Amino acid sequence: MAHKLVDSYREKGARKKLVELLRDRGIADEKVLKAIGKVPRHYFFDETFWTQAYKDIAFPIGDGQTISQPYTVAYQTELLHIKLGDKVLEIGTGSGYQTCILLELGAKVYTIERQENLYKRTSQVLPHIGYHAEFFFGDGSKGIAEFAPYDKIIVTAGAPLVPEIMLKQLKIGGILVIPVGDENSQKMITVLRVSEKDYERISLDTFRFVPLVGEKAW
Repeated sequence: MAHKLVDSYREKGARKKLVELLRDRGIADEKVLKAIGKVPRHYFFDETFWTQAYKDIAFPIGDGQTISQPYTVAYQTELLHIKLGDKVLEIGTGSGYQTCILLELGAKVYTIERQENLYKRTSQVLPHIGYHAEFFFGDGSKGIAEFAPYDKIIVTAGAPLVPEIMLKQLKIGGILVIPVGDENSQKMITVLRVSEKDYERISLDTFRFVPLVGEKAW
């Protein structure tokens, strides 16, 4: 993690270039692009690696986890159709970068992380740089029933299936975005809760995430 909260013209210029790259790759939601352009991604890197922060790549953050590729973050976020005030459950806090994007869009974020070191780091660092979410340590594969239902749920790790327990935590009209597949590749799945018992599912592009580990996953 960076030791100095520096946001120079160089970093701002790099974010602008990243936004243009994502737009060229098909990200069309201007609110999502604006959020990507505002969140200082280099804060989530050790200062030694700041030159990597605005490349469209994933990057190791310790404990076998990565900070997701900006395109992947933008892709998942766009599918959520975040509205101001949406109550969002994020499964897999990781570095907290995705959390910040959701907060920039005006969501109220409940985020859970199973890696204790990441949980401690992120829950301390994000408020320090001005981003305030509700942080939880535990098994995200079960969601967080205590604060359900949610307008949106985003899963930032690959699952073998869509956990039924998460679907039950969605509001009617709510959206779940989750990568589903094996440990090597997953299809991005969106699920819309149409009614108490009915759901509409769409399978989209292929990605590769770290595995979702827990009682209701791997």
